[in-house]
Amino acid sequence: MGRSRNARRRDTAEAVVEAVDGGLAQLIPDRDRARAWTLLIDGAPQSHVDLDDPAYLSFEYQRRLGHIVDLAAPPGRPVHAVHLGGGAFTLARYIAATRPRSTQQVVERDAALVQLVRRALPLDPNARMRVRSTDAREGLAKVPDGWADLVIADVFSGARTPAHLTSVEFLTDVRRALKDGGLYAANLADGPPLAHLRGQISTAAAVFSEVALVADPAVLRGKRFGNAVLVACAHPLPVAELTRRAASDPHPARVEHGRALTDFTGGAAAVTDAAAVASPAPPPSVFR
Repeated sequence: MGRSRNARRRDTAEAVVEAVDGGLAQLIPDRDRARAWTLLIDGAPQSHVDLDDPAYLSFEYQRRLGHIVDLAAPPGRPVHAVHLGGGAFTLARYIAATRPRSTQQVVERDAALVQLVRRALPLDPNARMRVRSTDAREGLAKVPDGWADLVIADVFSGARTPAHLTSVEFLTDVRRALKDGGLYAANLADGPPLAHLRGQISTAAAVFSEVALVADPAVLRGKRFGNAVLVACAHPLPVAELTRRAASDPHPARVEHGRALTDFTGGAAAVTDAAAVASPAPPPSVFR
């Protein structure tokens, strides 16, 4: 019996490799999904996109961000979203698919990467999406006061979050851009002794009254390097529903909130622009 067209397409799809501003970009075809690709920059996985099913989120941290998107407004309701860091526009595509008529701004500094992704992984022409090739903080400054229902930060340079996106001053501008009750979500990466993660929680708590963290229990225990998703708001967070969704993931995560999260920080100080440093580089074994 002959193989399906999708199976043949997967076999013939070839990797796309190009130099971009941030290093060497590779788009690797997913052998299990006909029109899906993984984006790597200098060997570090950045994004996974399924052009046939943009609501499919492959990476653990992106599913956790997806849960926050789902809880940002009633199901299907359009939102105003700002994405700091574009990658392959995975979360922007997710919002366009699950919340049609949403209006989105994507800030991605790497103009060559934007061109590659637009060419190789075309965006839905009906999506209301504006892409700016500029620094994340400069792009954020152009967002009108109180415009966004959701600000998602997923910015890495050489697998590290730049220092100027880790401070109270940065988060104060995020708060300015958010509507009252809007959500801020950030993809953070750290490993033992988790000093960066603890500092980022304290920094968010200095600006927002409500903060929660979603992460693999092994990461929270300082057993390994990994991703954690921070979510913050000026109003109470949907902690119970977020906890349920995180626990039911293929790779279950824990949600820390309230006193337990405060205790987790261990008294770490909030980070200011004057003292900010980039997040720690992941050990080489992380991407093997």
